[in-house]
Amino acid sequence: MSVAAGVMFCALEQTRPFAKAGVLYPGTQQYEIPESTSRFSPGDRDEARRLTGLKGDPAVLWVGHLNANKDPLTVLEGVAAAARELPRLQLFCCFGTAPLLKHVQDRIASDPGLRGRVHLLGRMPHDRIEHLMRAADLFVLGSHHEGSGYSLIEALACGLPPVVTDIPSFRGLTGNGTVGMLWPRGDPQALCGALCSAAAQRDPQMRAAVRAHFDLELSLDALGCKLAATYQQVHERKRGYRRIGGIVSADTAMGAS
Repeated sequence: MSVAAGVMFCALEQTRPFAKAGVLYPGTQQYEIPESTSRFSPGDRDEARRLTGLKGDPAVLWVGHLNANKDPLTVLEGVAAAARELPRLQLFCCFGTAPLLKHVQDRIASDPGLRGRVHLLGRMPHDRIEHLMRAADLFVLGSHHEGSGYSLIEALACGLPPVVTDIPSFRGLTGNGTVGMLWPRGDPQALCGALCSAAAQRDPQMRAAVRAHFDLELSLDALGCKLAATYQQVHERKRGYRRIGGIVSADTAMGAS
């Protein structure tokens, strides 16, 4: 890594373990830039509900694997608690790999508050995910750690308010919770509170604000501008260390440039 002029992370906080392990060279510049974007877009909620059959008040959408890191069992605990305040809440789960599927099914079957409320949709075509995100009221994830968060990026592109865990990449993608709600990972009661708060704040302006945040920070144009500025800065900084008169002088070179 000592030859790298710069490294990019979804959130600068993610650099800490690399620096602590001595992997990053002390002089390497660090940049906070999301690693992806999405071409998803907002759409008519009522039409999307007609197409998908999504229902609920609120209708909450999960898009993620059913594994220990995504922590669906904590999410189910939080949903069960929130349902006491939000009796019409419905949770729809799209997932690919599912090592915890049996545990999830058993948890749902054992709780009258979850039976008939949680819908395990399984793997969905990508265009179907966009319609589901347009139809839902809230987006939930329980991840303990992520390098980025592709499904969260897609939710933001659709203007779907997120209720996601307070981890570095999710803080970075949501502007430190500027849009949506962040809750401590592994804490179902905190999730319950976040769901109830987010449900109470729902309105068209919130969805518009989520999409505006996406346009400003995560859209193709936004990422292009961030990447171009980063490459320009790295290039100019590297030029600043060019050899002048046989002596490397960063300050002099930068002043000359």
